[in-house]
Amino acid sequence: MTERRAQLAENLTQVEERIASACATAGRKREEVTLIVVTKTYPASDVRILHELGVRHVAENRDQDAAPKAAACADLSLTWHFVGQLQTNKVRSVASYADVVQSVDRAKLVTSLSAAAVRGERELDCLVQVALDADSGERGERGGVAPDAIEELAAAVDAAPGLRLGGLMTVAPLAGPYAGRQRAAFDRLMEFASRLRSDRPAATMVSAGMSADLEDAVAAGATHVRVGTAVLGVRPRLG
Repeated sequence: MTERRAQLAENLTQVEERIASACATAGRKREEVTLIVVTKTYPASDVRILHELGVRHVAENRDQDAAPKAAACADLSLTWHFVGQLQTNKVRSVASYADVVQSVDRAKLVTSLSAAAVRGERELDCLVQVALDADSGERGERGGVAPDAIEELAAAVDAAPGLRLGGLMTVAPLAGPYAGRQRAAFDRLMEFASRLRSDRPAATMVSAGMSADLEDAVAAGATHVRVGTAVLGVRPRLG
């Protein structure tokens, strides 16, 4: 076993133990929560090791890094999630490898994703990214739509060929009433998710929580947690 494989295996075991413990505390089954490993800034070789260790969901936030990595790992049975703010000029590339786009936050993006999915004969799961720090009509500091725009954007995804509405995603806000209150933020997201599911029962995904706050997300009811640093280590500075 190489040193890197041993390191990733140990880190992954620790994260799995955290998720299992959080599920037990919340009275949930471990299989109710999907671990997505965020592999941004790390090489395709790490993705291959993670696959060997049983990881099946990986995430990226920059197309220029993700596209070559996905191509290099095309032979692996992986579900690729795109979680970063997405510019429309990158949509065609992202739609060629991503299975899930978690950062849908404007109608123009829905239109572009739909066109790219149809062109590529693919079907993409889309999550509406909710910004809990955004006022009506605004976008969040880290992307996402204000809560009062969820329904309109969900309807746009519903009506778009090549797209499926998967559910909701959020990033714990750094400003506003939920800053530093991750559990409250995730509880609020769950309220929106329940409302969404009342009309769209197939939109079951709730993506929330990262390395530092995954326990809060699991306690609130998240179905997917996005963990990078706790599995792969502290990321190198981008220069």
